[in-house]
Amino acid sequence: MTPEQQPPPAETPDTVQKDEPEDEPAEPRRTARNRLRRLAIDTRPLGMPAYRRLWLGQGVSFVGFQVTAVAVPVQVYDMTRSSLWVGVLGFVNLVPLIVFGLWGGAIADHMDRRRLLFVSSCVMWVATLLLLLQALLGIGSLTLIFGVVAIQAMGFAVASPTRSAIIPRLVDRTLVPAANTLNFTASQFGMLAGPLFAGVLLAHWHYAAAYALDAVLFTVVLYAALRLPPIPPLGDITGSPGLRSVIDGLRYLATQPVLLMSFVVDIIAMAIAMPRALFPEVAETRFGGEGAVGWLFAAIAIGAFLGGLSSGWIGRVRKQGIALVVSIVIWGLAVAASGLAGQLWLAVALLAVGGAADLVSAVFRQSMLQTYAPDKLRGRLQGVFTVVVAGGPRLGDVRAGATASVAGATASWVGGGLVCAALVIVVAIAVPSLLRYDARTTETVSVED
Repeated sequence: MTPEQQPPPAETPDTVQKDEPEDEPAEPRRTARNRLRRLAIDTRPLGMPAYRRLWLGQGVSFVGFQVTAVAVPVQVYDMTRSSLWVGVLGFVNLVPLIVFGLWGGAIADHMDRRRLLFVSSCVMWVATLLLLLQALLGIGSLTLIFGVVAIQAMGFAVASPTRSAIIPRLVDRTLVPAANTLNFTASQFGMLAGPLFAGVLLAHWHYAAAYALDAVLFTVVLYAALRLPPIPPLGDITGSPGLRSVIDGLRYLATQPVLLMSFVVDIIAMAIAMPRALFPEVAETRFGGEGAVGWLFAAIAIGAFLGGLSSGWIGRVRKQGIALVVSIVIWGLAVAASGLAGQLWLAVALLAVGGAADLVSAVFRQSMLQTYAPDKLRGRLQGVFTVVVAGGPRLGDVRAGATASVAGATASWVGGGLVCAALVIVVAIAVPSLLRYDARTTETVSVED
């Protein structure tokens, strides 16, 4: 007999009064806890030691990487007093990212990915040490800074697709979206903490302090790469990681409109709407100096990090194409609104909304790619992904800086956000297969398919 079927205690009104407040709230409390669990970030991939080390190494090192990402444009602006030259930094990053991102992805399909990740990470670490050295010696050479930034971009262009191609080999297919969400959330924490650290360091010390912090923190990712298990190629890999291998990956991508359009909408989002190159100028002219620049650089990451912590729902979304388009439209509109803000807190809040939307779009794009493409092409396609994800914002820096030099910072900032939202809607209407993409009915598409 269940408790509901048992007769109540006889002649005990006090018992009834006692039982009601104890029994009734229990279900609402359980429901609230269940809802929180469903919203909280899915941490199951962290139960796998190899993935956990990789995730931790990436998260810690990315804090320092973002400190440098703020210190370099601020140093360039101090040297030139021009947002145009800050925008040129984006071009200096973009060319190595395109060349070495595509080539690095091909290499990742032909050799042990653990070894490649370690070597390329060492290249990035050496570049950081060179930035530290030039700051300590007070060289003040724009050419030297651009050259070192290009070397750092080469290392990043190889390391990033290699690391992304490793993830599906460390976790189960069903946990790939959760692993990507954890990765992007850790990266966003770095993009949040790094600029704030940079703002403090640049306000009270020197560029050398920022580069030194990056150099120390980056050693963690080197350790994480060494501790990974061997990750050799799967199956028969023919040919060499040269131009033909890269072309094979691009040819496959051209035959998959869903994947292709996922790259196109991200290029639109970053190249058209990213206002990052304008942050040093706007911080000084509108918000009062270097303390504000740290908040502006951190704002997008603040929203993305908070969005990641409440991302439990992302893994349950099946209509990922629609979700991708909606999130990018929200990103563009939030960026446009932040460009009109007259108070720092409002600009930061609106950029944070955009950052949360950007995290959602990034998770869906990465998950679509990793579960749709075969392993033998995964490195090359992750190379394209790296070119788009890392190169898009750099192209956006060039666009924002050049537009600001002609029309002013506000017009460049606001106009970019509005054009982004409009273009993504046009692309979605023109290519309806992206809107129809459903994770429940999509299988990995082989090269032969």
